[in-house]
Amino acid sequence: MNEQNHIPGENTGDGINPPDDKAGIPGEESTTDGNHASEELKFRSRIDLSELQSAVKQVRDELSKVIVGQKHMMDMLITALLADGHVLIEGVPGVAKTITAKLLSKALTVDFSRIQFTPDLMPSDILGTSVFDLKKSEFEFKKGPVFANMLLIDEINRAPAKTQAALFEVMEERQITMDGQRYVLDTPFMVLATQNPVEQEGTYRLPEAQLDRFLFKIEVEYPSLEEEIEIITREHQLGETKKTEKVTAFLSREQVATYQKLVNEVLVEPHLLKYIAELITNTRSNPFLYLGASPRASIAILKASKAYAAINGRDFVTPEDIKQVAVPVLQHRIIITPEREMEGVTGKQVIQQIIQAVEIPR
Repeated sequence: MNEQNHIPGENTGDGINPPDDKAGIPGEESTTDGNHASEELKFRSRIDLSELQSAVKQVRDELSKVIVGQKHMMDMLITALLADGHVLIEGVPGVAKTITAKLLSKALTVDFSRIQFTPDLMPSDILGTSVFDLKKSEFEFKKGPVFANMLLIDEINRAPAKTQAALFEVMEERQITMDGQRYVLDTPFMVLATQNPVEQEGTYRLPEAQLDRFLFKIEVEYPSLEEEIEIITREHQLGETKKTEKVTAFLSREQVATYQKLVNEVLVEPHLLKYIAELITNTRSNPFLYLGASPRASIAILKASKAYAAINGRDFVTPEDIKQVAVPVLQHRIIITPEREMEGVTGKQVIQQIIQAVEIPR
């Protein structure tokens, strides 16, 4: 495809085409029987998303009590929660990565665990270990911090490969196998991991198999001047009060599980499934990429776009939903060729170029 041969980022736009409001909406064909409006209304009310939307708004409001700005990060975290996916949050120290993850868990009445990854951390420190019980004369499994609904991993890239590998099974299958015994984790289960892209001393590159298990990679930017002023103003007015005390838990894990099932019912038209596949296959043939996205990325875009449509009050997916989630889904799954990386080309630029190159279904 000739469009792929120009350098990403040359276009002054952001790589997102104008939304096609009609794409993916059944019943848009012209009709003369006067029933068009009623048919569309019936379709739109196929799934009642009012309760889900109310819960999403309340989560946003609770997080906004402490977090200034970062709307994109909050929306993507909520989307990942409803899509039953894990999130890798990347940003320099001090941009509210960890506090946002903690506040999200506090807004939900779920079990929460936090692990600080270090180079000497062992797999048993995460999963648990078998301890010999002298009274019973048998081994008893002591569960590790991974047995929670929401697991925060701070500085995930500071643990070696042996410890990283301990997360493979639990992130993909929501279970662990220990001493031949299988332990299934409660639903929902979500991993929120943070990492610093600047400081590389004492860190390990995450295995590609590990990165592929994250639904999103969210890059947190610095706040604007106005947001910075608001941050320090709030901190000045905080006094002795702890930030986390402002957030109220209101959403149970049973409700989260119900909303996740509801998201699965969101409609995706066949031509949009083809659109997702074309985006993914274009990453495999792009001359700027050494490694393209796997079929797991296709499934990730499907799930994420359904969740994103649901939190915006629609029970059908549009091309705009797909484009909104494509960058956070793909940017950690692709590898730029060394030549292009030396030229300063980023994964986000290549993804946006691919989005521009693939024709939007009508």
